[in-house]
Amino acid sequence: MSAPQLNRSLVLEAPLKVADGAGGYTRDWEPLGVLWAEVKAGSGREKAETATTFSRVPYRITVRAAPYGAPSRPVAGQRFRDGARVFEIYAVAEKGVDAAYLTCHAQEEVAP
Repeated sequence: MSAPQLNRSLVLEAPLKVADGAGGYTRDWEPLGVLWAEVKAGSGREKAETATTFSRVPYRITVRAAPYGAPSRPVAGQRFRDGARVFEIYAVAEKGVDAAYLTCHAQEEVAP
């Protein structure tokens, strides 16, 4: 196995519940740090919603491994941000025999 090309800087973000002042909550995102990553796109598909169509593309994002519980270790439910682009993480798996890297299965949803 060759080492991945970690050539993209991505911000790892975690969801944060914020009181809305009316007894409920809204979801905001808290930056946890910057990780260097290799980003590979899969084959996209289109999804029709009410009055609009979304393009959904799966990605495999590889980052350096971090210990369980470390804030720099991505988990499902978090997301990566690259400027205005957002990649929602839905699964994370160790990559390779030595587990020196993590593969984050993510998707980007784009509205036209």
